[in-house]
Amino acid sequence: MNKIVMSHDEILKASKKIGKSISKELSKEKRIPVVVGVMKGATNFMMDLIKYITPNIYIDYIQVSSYNGTTTTGKVILQKDLTFDIKNRTVVLVEDVVDTGISMSYLLDFLKDRYKPKRIILVALFDKKFRRKKKVKIDYAGKVLTGDDFLYGYGLDYMEVGRNLPDVYALNEKDVCELNKKIKAAELIK
Repeated sequence: MNKIVMSHDEILKASKKIGKSISKELSKEKRIPVVVGVMKGATNFMMDLIKYITPNIYIDYIQVSSYNGTTTTGKVILQKDLTFDIKNRTVVLVEDVVDTGISMSYLLDFLKDRYKPKRIILVALFDKKFRRKKKVKIDYAGKVLTGDDFLYGYGLDYMEVGRNLPDVYALNEKDVCELNKKIKAAELIK
């Protein structure tokens, strides 16, 4: 893995910039807003982002899946619902990557239909606009990407590994083969 798509320093700078902008938006809220992280990939980004949000906030998580390895299945499955009531509250929804928009469109519709929030502010660490199949408006993006790399590190995984890396990398076929070997070898050791 040689190609860094976004270094940890760049991520922190983006988190600070976005956090300050969101703070201005949330400063006049009468009810405490809820920051909702889309698990598991957005967890690292959300934790860095909220350090720069100055108004009081609540935190919650939701989890959906649509990937199998490095490809999207096109089918979205809700794996974990919210634990907090977001009705009539402003929600800051934090995602790692928005690409086709299929998962995010599902998630936005689900939250609006089930919980009736006041509004949803969508934040993504990465925006892959060129891959959109469903229209999704991202309010804040850490970085807009033009390449179709599979992203790995800083919360983004390949087969559930790599989330603990501080930077985000682009995986190529060779990287995937090496990771598959390491994962298989590690599982055989148990």
